Amino acid sequence: MARAAVTSFVALLAVVATMSAGGASAQQCDAGQLAVCAPAIVSGAAPTAACCSNLRAQRGCFCQYARNPAYSGYINSPNSRRALASCGVSIPRC
Repeated sequence: MARAAVTSFVALLAVVATMSAGGASAQQCDAGQLAVCAPAIVSGAAPTAACCSNLRAQRGCFCQYARNPAYSGYINSPNSRRALASCGVSIPRC
């Protein structure tokens, strides 16, 4: 079950990242970079160093992701908040 959710999450990121590719802000806000965090966000696993690094790099995009219906459920989840806290990334106020 968790494996299917992670696979769905990664597929969703790939589709939306492909659709938004193009402008400078699309390059800066690349939700596909968060695919490495799928186990932490979907199933509550401990975030990896790569996940933490990508969360820090995408920090300025969290509010944009939170407003996107495709991502909001993941971004606003308790597991996402735990991953951010574990990585020492402040939780944004949008």
